[in-house]
Amino acid sequence: MPEDVAVPVEGSFMEDFFNEVEEIRIMIDKIQANVEEVKKKHSAILSAPQSDEKTKQELEDLMADIKKTANRVRGKLKGIEQNIEQEEQTNKSNADLRIRKTQHSALSRKFVEVMTEYNRTQTDYRERCKGRIQRQLEITGRATTNEELEEMLEQGNSAVFTQGIIMETQQAKQTLADIEARHADIIKLENSIRELHDMFMDMAMLVESQGEMIDRIEYHVEHAMDYVQTATQDTKKALKYQSKARRVSTLDDFLTNVCFFFFFSFHLYVPNSNPDTTRPTASCPIDVKNI
Repeated sequence: MPEDVAVPVEGSFMEDFFNEVEEIRIMIDKIQANVEEVKKKHSAILSAPQSDEKTKQELEDLMADIKKTANRVRGKLKGIEQNIEQEEQTNKSNADLRIRKTQHSALSRKFVEVMTEYNRTQTDYRERCKGRIQRQLEITGRATTNEELEEMLEQGNSAVFTQGIIMETQQAKQTLADIEARHADIIKLENSIRELHDMFMDMAMLVESQGEMIDRIEYHVEHAMDYVQTATQDTKKALKYQSKARRVSTLDDFLTNVCFFFFFSFHLYVPNSNPDTTRPTASCPIDVKNI
């Protein structure tokens, strides 16, 4: 009797796909958490009176981990993209393919958002380091404009900051050492930004190309919510009108009954003008003369 052969099914493939999606999501969350830690290290370094090598090393380790994880995420997203393109070329369109495209777009957008925040964090730190260098130079008696400071940074040589400054006191020496340390931080930052630039642009272009599809999805979702809100408002209005209609109907009934009461009372107690059909006055409980 032939042995049973395991035949792969589409459900198994989708299960593997969702496992990969979860793995990518966890890595993106890790990058996001590391970016928050980077912000804390930046603040600690800038608030320290002297350069803290331990904190700087921890910062470099975080940046290296972000770079490593980001490259892994990029590779996995590119792999999913290639698989989707291959299936589209075979004119294969089904629910599973649409699910994968939507998941891939969502992950790509999230990844770019996190990396954009990381890039913003680095740029902000560079500006804060530059501001500190400028203040330290002012302490030493050397005032510089923002343009002059940028030119000094572009030269990549910390000696341009210290030339012409007489280091007579220990405080002056410490100030110049701090300037050199901040300059070194800026150089490392710029190298890191350049290393991630190509990857960032690649993913940003991918997300931009997917934007139209995502915008269509968001459009339908938003309009669906509008329809729900409109329906809810119409329901509230209907209930309000219904309640008001009940009150009007009740008032109408009340007024109608009052009218009938007075009409009936009038004809019952007031004598008829025809002398042949006049009711006896003795039977009337009310003195007509006093009405």
